[in-house]
Amino acid sequence: MSSFDDRKKSFEKKFATDQELQFKITGRRNKYFGQWAAEKLQKKDQDIETYIDEVIKADLKEAGDMDLISKVLEDFKAASENITEEEIKTKLDEFLEKAKADFQ
Repeated sequence: MSSFDDRKKSFEKKFATDQELQFKITGRRNKYFGQWAAEKLQKKDQDIETYIDEVIKADLKEAGDMDLISKVLEDFKAASENITEEEIKTKLDEFLEKAKADFQ
């Protein structure tokens, strides 16, 4: 096998590893975000876990974060919580950094 083939396989393996790590980080971020939102919505006990699962599933509907943001924003509005879309985006960014730190 040539050194080019070796390098190609090495890059492919690194790419796959990086993608897997990003998936784990995003999942952890969504869990933290769901916990925060559940606390703001004053969820209790099993309702917290159920809500976290709903938040995680909401992020799987479409590419990007807008499906996740929209779901939580609607839930806050329904509960008369005064939280803006910008505040939600800021929290997502904070939890992304926290999740990255968990994997370093």
